[in-house]
Amino acid sequence: MAYNILVVDDSETMRAVIAKSIGLAGVALGSLFQAANGAEGIEVLRREWVDLVLADINMPVLNGVGMVTQMKADPGMGDIPVLIVSSEGSATRLQALKDQGVKGFLRKPFTPEELKKAMESVLGAHHE
Repeated sequence: MAYNILVVDDSETMRAVIAKSIGLAGVALGSLFQAANGAEGIEVLRREWVDLVLADINMPVLNGVGMVTQMKADPGMGDIPVLIVSSEGSATRLQALKDQGVKGFLRKPFTPEELKKAMESVLGAHHE
């Protein structure tokens, strides 16, 4: 099965690194959507079918926590699994995200193998 993935990060370079890593990891990819902040990410989710969201925490306009909050409040996107990809990893912030239903966390920097493992863990839990 090919997955439609949304990458939300305010760094264009990081979005490119994640996209390349997905390819290197051999993940079956349908469409790859990108957004520079959580507000743009929500707009993509309203327009496109997405199987997985990879999101940073710290972004302008709407950060990752705010985006997850809005997703969970919307019946149309509340069940889409979210994998946080961030250099920030305070225990308090991570617990708050888990409490909101975030399925996984991957710390930057990462290898393609680590990304694939995290994605499989989140998607496996979602599709069982």
